[in-house]
Amino acid sequence: MNNIITQLQLTNFTKFSDLTIDFSPRINVIIGENSSGKTHLLKAAYALCTGRSSFKNDAKIDDDDLSNAVTAKLLKVFMPLDGRLGNIRRHGAGNSGNAQLQAEFASDKKVRLSFHTNSKSVVMQDRTAYAQILPASVYIPTKEVLSIMEGLPSLYTKFALSFDQTYADIFAWLELPPARPEQIVGRTRWAMEEIEKRIGGRFIFHGGGRVTFKAGDDEYSANDMAEGFRKAGMLLRLLETTAIQPGISGPLFWDEPETNMNPKLIRLLVDIVLEMSRMDQQIIIATHDYVMLKWFDLCAQKTDQIRFHTLLQNESTGEITVESVDSFSEIRPNAISNTYAELYDEDVKRALG
Repeated sequence: MNNIITQLQLTNFTKFSDLTIDFSPRINVIIGENSSGKTHLLKAAYALCTGRSSFKNDAKIDDDDLSNAVTAKLLKVFMPLDGRLGNIRRHGAGNSGNAQLQAEFASDKKVRLSFHTNSKSVVMQDRTAYAQILPASVYIPTKEVLSIMEGLPSLYTKFALSFDQTYADIFAWLELPPARPEQIVGRTRWAMEEIEKRIGGRFIFHGGGRVTFKAGDDEYSANDMAEGFRKAGMLLRLLETTAIQPGISGPLFWDEPETNMNPKLIRLLVDIVLEMSRMDQQIIIATHDYVMLKWFDLCAQKTDQIRFHTLLQNESTGEITVESVDSFSEIRPNAISNTYAELYDEDVKRALG
């Protein structure tokens, strides 16, 4: 519970001039139009939740080590032009202040950093708090990864590929060996079994990024399977290795989980996310999908804690603000629902001639 992120503040950072978002300790759903900053928000929170996992051992961390590690994390996650911190600072008329990022956690710890246009590295405050954020969070990027794992992790360490750090991180989580059976507790095993049942088998990780799909006595290349199945199989693997361990692991960030997924799988995904949240797993999702939003609305129990955050961009100033509500019906404006309502109206008009 101590590693739950309760609030994120972004000032002069990428698209955000001044944004504060208060997270639910359970499920958070980020919505907004294209280019409203959903992915940037997720990545900023993820970078601040990385904590001690930035370091390979428990040796004493000095200020320079910490600053360099956090700087490297930000640059690898956001991949700014020319690899410069200044290029992820928000630019604009009259904007002369530092970029600042701050995260608050349920443990009452705060992580704060800042940098300016010409900064070579970030300035850290509360470095002790940052080093104590354990365990690391998991970020599931938009693109499916099981079909591209073989050989890509080693290439990533040697060459400048067009994949950001979130892909390298998820490769590392997926390559972990399965956990001991006694470490998979509660409804986690149910979630794994439901995924395996729905996709008709499970993905086998042979090491070195080689992945196959096994159904009964038959085995296939991961590339032969539907992309939606591969994304569901990735979630199963993260549960199997306890990279995601409800009640223990840090927040799960998932960017557009519905991408290339058949709507029939969305209900299962929502059920699993709800079950993980009931076991004290914090989940932060960015989505465009009406089906996912509506299943959350229909499947949630009164005791579930779901918060919907809408990112809104002012057309004239470009300023991004956030509106947060605890009920699907309270989302105003709801561009996703409005679009589906418009589509339905047009269908009715055509049917009526």
